[in-house]
Amino acid sequence: MAGKRQAVYTHGHHESVLRAHRRRTAENSAGYLLAHVRPGMSLLDVGCGPGTITADLAARVAPGRVTAVEMTDDALDLARAEAQARGQSNIVFATSDVHALDFPDDTFDVVHAHQVLQHVGDPVQALREMRRVCKPGGVVGVRDSDYAGFIWFPQLPALDRWMTLYVTAARANGGEPDAGRRLLSWAQQAGFDDIAPTGSLWCFATPEDRDWWGGMWADRIVESALTRQLLDSGLATPAELEEISAAWREWAAAPDGWFAIPAGELVCRK
Repeated sequence: MAGKRQAVYTHGHHESVLRAHRRRTAENSAGYLLAHVRPGMSLLDVGCGPGTITADLAARVAPGRVTAVEMTDDALDLARAEAQARGQSNIVFATSDVHALDFPDDTFDVVHAHQVLQHVGDPVQALREMRRVCKPGGVVGVRDSDYAGFIWFPQLPALDRWMTLYVTAARANGGEPDAGRRLLSWAQQAGFDDIAPTGSLWCFATPEDRDWWGGMWADRIVESALTRQLLDSGLATPAELEEISAAWREWAAAPDGWFAIPAGELVCRK
């Protein structure tokens, strides 16, 4: 599409990233949408990632069908493997760009995107396309976190630096890490006028959750696509990233450690 900014996916697909994404379910990541998902529906899952949410939604629409979309076939292989492991046959896979989806108008009952709009070059155009391929009377559901709203304790200085580095990298890649608060505005600009906005929170505060979240980021900051970007651009040094990694492990070990991630959500009826 002429004039569209191309964005780069900041997280990449390192094991530490997939470890986080595979913990996502329809219940903990798309709960706001589930009342609108019924057996027999057709559903488009944009930016399906490793496919755990996709597979959950496919189980809910069966015998209807889910179409799972990613930018590359390699990325789709992750979701294919998840569907195969679950023995699900009502998921089809396609490569497509959300800015110009390769589907006819009025194709799907439900169009869903989780943590996608924060990474795209033109979220308003993405929502226009999601609206276009949604059937009249159908719904578009989107959910995105908002990095400026992240809250944690203890307030370790190295984690403040982690946040600054991530936001700088994400914006350099053409994304908007504070997407959650902007979803309603973007949807209005995309032409929706029947919008139900909500919000929800992920919280990591039990010893098990702290160990998982802190351990995941301790690995991710030193060996993911974000790591390479920060080092190659000169934004951070290896020693600094190791310091941030150690701070994540310190936070995870703190008996009073607490971390909250807010997200904006929308159900937009066409």
